[in-house]
Amino acid sequence: MMEHIRESKWLNILMSVLLAVLFWLYVRAELDPAQTSWFYHVPVEITGSSVLTRQGLTVANLSQSTVDLRIEGPVSVLDSLSRSRKDLSVTLDVSKCTEGENKLVYTPNWPVNINTESITTIDRDPETITVTVEKLYTSSFNVEFQLKGTVADGYQAGTAAINPETVVVSGPAEQVSRVKKVVAVLETENLDQRFAGDLPLVLLDENGEQITDAEVTLDSPTAYVVLPVVVVKDIPLTVNFLPGGGATTDDITYEINPKSLMVSGAESDMESLSEISLGSVDLSKVVGTNTFTFPIDLDASLENVTGSTSATVTVTVNGLDTRSFDVDNIQMVNVPDGYQVTLATQVRTVKVRGKQEDLDNIDASQLSIVADLSDVDFAGLYSVPASKVKAYLNADSSVGVIGDYTVVVNVSR
Repeated sequence: MMEHIRESKWLNILMSVLLAVLFWLYVRAELDPAQTSWFYHVPVEITGSSVLTRQGLTVANLSQSTVDLRIEGPVSVLDSLSRSRKDLSVTLDVSKCTEGENKLVYTPNWPVNINTESITTIDRDPETITVTVEKLYTSSFNVEFQLKGTVADGYQAGTAAINPETVVVSGPAEQVSRVKKVVAVLETENLDQRFAGDLPLVLLDENGEQITDAEVTLDSPTAYVVLPVVVVKDIPLTVNFLPGGGATTDDITYEINPKSLMVSGAESDMESLSEISLGSVDLSKVVGTNTFTFPIDLDASLENVTGSTSATVTVTVNGLDTRSFDVDNIQMVNVPDGYQVTLATQVRTVKVRGKQEDLDNIDASQLSIVADLSDVDFAGLYSVPASKVKAYLNADSSVGVIGDYTVVVNVSR
């Protein structure tokens, strides 16, 4: 009997709760009673700042960045407002502010899906917001490029082209003075191709740290940056040797300094670049050991990363002997019209190089000297330069003349 009574009691309680819930849902759905609710930390948005800018003024500070609103309205509307909480804000119109402190009343901005006629703001904290207005201060900065990341192995970033090259930072003097640099930052890893696009501009302080809380504006929030990315290679330097004076490449040792050059350029330009030729060395000009200096010339499309503008080539002839001959067979050619020329130099000692057994078969009669007088333009003694004098040997190419020679002539008209 008692057990039956207890079961009836719990059943009644359960039925009562269920009926209460159903009644509450009915009232809520059918009657939609009014209710109040606080909405905290509603963000403050400013309008009318462009009017201040035209007057040379700017908002330096707000006493509040958020406010609290107590709103009354139907339960369904308040529920909808809660779901659209991110679209709720208040507006502060600063267009009529003057320099100094201004106390302003703000206006709620309701989400678009809210029936504003059914809700009322019955309380707000604070009631007003103090707006501090100061003179507008501007400063111009060059936009710098900053790469945060890495370039792929074998590649190199070139010089970035930036547009605009300068930006104007505006705001209160104290805030603008915090800015020491404006940079366009590209964040990437293993960059292996040209980049072109808009990058956000970042403000840096005197320590190179990013400023995120400055109350300033930029006349351009982004910059268009073109960053070339090129291939980098270590290219060997080479030299061509012209056989002469009885010597060939088999008879020499040589050293090039530097041995190679770091070069960068577009991938298409670098694909076929396997060496950089410095030029040629005439082995007839090498006596013992000689050092030659060559300029390093690159195509305009390539960049000399190393920076070396010249290279030296040290050449040594090994294993060959020399023999000297007094040569009196001196000839003159290309004498200008109207000039008479006689030799002042009658004999010149000429050196011949080769293997000893080949040198032993050479006779002075096989040698001759030819002087080109095409540059003669005055009367008197004239020393014909080595560039215009050539010694010839009528013999096997296993031996040859080495060194430079000059002759002196007597010129008359």
